[in-house]
Amino acid sequence: MARTGIKAALTDLLLNDQLTLEEAVERHFTPEYRQRTDGEWADRAEFVQHMEHVRAVVTGGEIEVHEELYDGDKYADRHTCHLTKKDGSAVTMEVYVFADLAADGRFHRIEETTLLLKGSEADRDLGSAR
Repeated sequence: MARTGIKAALTDLLLNDQLTLEEAVERHFTPEYRQRTDGEWADRAEFVQHMEHVRAVVTGGEIEVHEELYDGDKYADRHTCHLTKKDGSAVTMEVYVFADLAADGRFHRIEETTLLLKGSEADRDLGSAR
């Protein structure tokens, strides 16, 4: 399997209705996957709960990668999520990511910091809400 990246992973997770959530997670994340978003850790099951929540409120969007670096099993990027919610409102978040990739190219661990650029105060925790 080729190594994954944030754009491919988030597109499959949030915007590809041809894949189930479990298929998207399995494609891009190891069974032992862990994620820290804005200081809060989540295991893979909690990450899946988070993605279920985001899928329930988001109807479309685009992932814009500004910078991306692969160095062996290390990955880093800066990207912006431009999302449209089912209520018609827009959310724009800039995200800074540092990650470890497994030998099969999937994400094993991600640590990220999010910055809300556009949206309501309630959207501030969209990066980690469950």
